[in-house]
Amino acid sequence: MGTEIPRLVIAGLSGDSGKTIVSSSLLSVLRQKGVSMSVFKKGPDYIDAAWLAAFGRSVCRNLDTYMVDPATVYETFAVHAAQSDLAIIEGNRGLFDGRDIEGTNSTAELAKMLKAPVVLVVDTTKTTRTVAAIVKGCATFDPDVEIAGVILNRVAGKRHQRVVTESIEKYCDLPVLGALPKLGANNQLIPSRHLGLVTPAEFGEDSALDARMRDIAEKYLDIDRLLKIARSAELLEVPLQKKPTKTGPTVRIGYFRDPVFTFYYPENLEALDAQGAELVPISSLDDSSLPAIDALYIGGGFPETHAERLAGNRAMMQSVKDAAENDLPVYAECGGLIYLSRSITWGARTHKMAGLFSIDLKMNSKPVGHGYTKAKIDRSNPFFSVGSIVKGHEFHYSGKVTEETEEATCMSMETGVGLGDSRDGLMYKNSLACYTHVHADGVRDWAAAMVNAARRYRSAEAGQENTKFRNTDNTGHETGPGDLAFAGV
Repeated sequence: MGTEIPRLVIAGLSGDSGKTIVSSSLLSVLRQKGVSMSVFKKGPDYIDAAWLAAFGRSVCRNLDTYMVDPATVYETFAVHAAQSDLAIIEGNRGLFDGRDIEGTNSTAELAKMLKAPVVLVVDTTKTTRTVAAIVKGCATFDPDVEIAGVILNRVAGKRHQRVVTESIEKYCDLPVLGALPKLGANNQLIPSRHLGLVTPAEFGEDSALDARMRDIAEKYLDIDRLLKIARSAELLEVPLQKKPTKTGPTVRIGYFRDPVFTFYYPENLEALDAQGAELVPISSLDDSSLPAIDALYIGGGFPETHAERLAGNRAMMQSVKDAAENDLPVYAECGGLIYLSRSITWGARTHKMAGLFSIDLKMNSKPVGHGYTKAKIDRSNPFFSVGSIVKGHEFHYSGKVTEETEEATCMSMETGVGLGDSRDGLMYKNSLACYTHVHADGVRDWAAAMVNAARRYRSAEAGQENTKFRNTDNTGHETGPGDLAFAGV
């Protein structure tokens, strides 16, 4: 028997069409009305997801059918959405945009899988009846996608709104569920920079912004009709969720959690917890040394915009470097790689970083790597088994200053840029740093391997075993902790 799960996909014709403003304002006003909500973002995204979580006061989970098996994506949605009154799913890019001409991994395909009605947000700048033609095309392009209504964005005035609205209702037989005017400078309420919006952690709590979002929803959205459409969604089967059984002793895994480093998928932290980790938040800005931990996880973020302050906290950088030199397992992604590099240059300024890896980086004016990645693990390391395929994503403006890289790498890039030269995954002792971001639901063994590495380190610290495991396999390669972890050790 299915379960009633009211739900809406907020989609657009392209990026920057207004999806996040519509989603955020709807979340803000419904939260104020006492509606419990589950929040989702389609695709690999940290920043929009963080804002959705902030306005919805709920964990925002990413639904990505490239990095994660579709059956798992469905389960993630159904299990968490069933616990709320309403599920809001913000799409990404254009409704039908995917990795190929079939629209694989598109918002439309996700909406079909979740049997969710779609509300299309359309930028009406400098156009009127043509909007109806575009909407009509979307409505007929794939009949299995249920487009239930349209929200207009950036309307120029009442006459403009009337002509577009009447055109859509006449030629598309779809309701217009709201019309937003141009909002502020460049239609932007939240500041942005090279990677998109400023994160909530840096922006800080702002009750005025929350009130502004509620005001937008109340003035410009037909909230009652949107809720009615959400409640019309057909029943969904909700799979039973098995609670993970923790095995082995608890270890302490520290992770940078501050305004600089915020890019962590909630499932990654939850997977570490499920494997037996006690998560210890650490500030790269304010703490002067690492606490007693058995491993360190440094996610992505914006170290380049905080480089001066980070570099000023030499005590923490030295603490991290010393711990890594003493075989503390360290796993770092993107911003974490920058933190562990020797330096980062942006414009005319160069800032010293922790220096664990002898690599100098610079910020470029355009993205160096942007999109999905696929890598084959071809060298022993503490976190991935040799021969395994790792799917993830990257979005970085930084790249190497010189082509040569002294440190060994363990990832052969089949898709994506990584460090360049089709390589990613810097290695040193028990540390690994890569531009590739992974999702724990897509790389199932990652969390177990990290916790196992932490347990070996703890045992070694107690004098029970050698955490380096510098043996060689029958191929002549060093056999590292990752291989033993995946062999069941």
